[in-house]
Amino acid sequence: MKPFRAAVALSLLLTTTALADTKTIATGDLGLVIERAHGSVLLVDQSDRAALARIEGLGDLSHASIVYSSDERYAYVFGRDGGLTKVDIVGRKIANRVVQAGNSIGGAISDDGELVAVSNYEPGGVKIFNADTLELVLDLPTGSKTIGLVDAPGRKFVFTMWDTGETWIADMSAAEPKITKIPNMGKNPYDALITANGRTYITGLFGEDGLTALDLWDETPEPIRVLPHYGRGQEEMPVYKMPHLEGWADTGSDFVLPSVGHHEVLWIDANTLEETGRTKTYGQPVFAMARPDGRQVWVNFAHPLNDTIQVIDTVTKEIIHEFKPGPAVLHMEFTPRGHEIWISVRDENKVKIYDTQTFEFLREIDADSPSGIFFTARAHRTGL
Repeated sequence: MKPFRAAVALSLLLTTTALADTKTIATGDLGLVIERAHGSVLLVDQSDRAALARIEGLGDLSHASIVYSSDERYAYVFGRDGGLTKVDIVGRKIANRVVQAGNSIGGAISDDGELVAVSNYEPGGVKIFNADTLELVLDLPTGSKTIGLVDAPGRKFVFTMWDTGETWIADMSAAEPKITKIPNMGKNPYDALITANGRTYITGLFGEDGLTALDLWDETPEPIRVLPHYGRGQEEMPVYKMPHLEGWADTGSDFVLPSVGHHEVLWIDANTLEETGRTKTYGQPVFAMARPDGRQVWVNFAHPLNDTIQVIDTVTKEIIHEFKPGPAVLHMEFTPRGHEIWISVRDENKVKIYDTQTFEFLREIDADSPSGIFFTARAHRTGL
């Protein structure tokens, strides 16, 4: 054999051997569970219904959320202490970490996966980072606590100010960022959501009745008042925990939103934004989440009634199932096609798994004070 051919053959042999020795790790079945008490996340496998690894050293996770890179390899964890941690779920380790503020409450990743934005209470504002290196790209002081940070199509981020009632749109598609400021969104917006197509942004109001929407397809979006007579209303009740609009339900024809200070969920026509109904619930809803096919809405509740889940049929708008997974049900996550739901039960240190058709209990996983559950399928959905 000639020297050149021999060298090529040897190279191919070594490459083939190396590939054969490399363990292939698919990420589509994986997810992370926040272990809020000890600053760790638990790597889990959906198909095996099992925990694979614990990754520690993520700081204060008492109010934490996660987004994923588009290749599902990296998770970006937003901690309450201002920490932004990049986790390598293939390597099962922290890849990078920065403490970028004093108190942060969430974040988002751009549609191209190149930018990560973090929403801050202290000192307020939003910071945008390079997703690869976590180097700061843009600092946006707002003079206010920021809430409701989401990604929008076209390399944009949308977020709202608790103190000033403004919504800002940060367009990062050009070399020079463009910031659009929309005033008069309402008094004390507390959270927000964006529809899967990136068109409608809705923020809930704590300081007054109603919600406010924006049509992001409009060249100059203007506030649209939604349910101006809904809210804390005439008969105010103590609000033990603010509902999370990011855990909202889109059933296809309706949005289903948790109310503030009332034992009910609200149904809003997805096209007209008019109320179509209300369903009385066991307690004050925290999350009202739609199964991926839109046929069911699963609801959990604020303390002291946070041991219970109710399931609502979206055709009849009636409760079809109620059960008690255990004390302090904090979060729910559907598998991507909705055949199962995973539920964190903090005070039992368990994640419990149920069949969404039969409501059968399937398995439980030990977890240390679990809260948020985040599957990698979120990498391919706007606003999550």
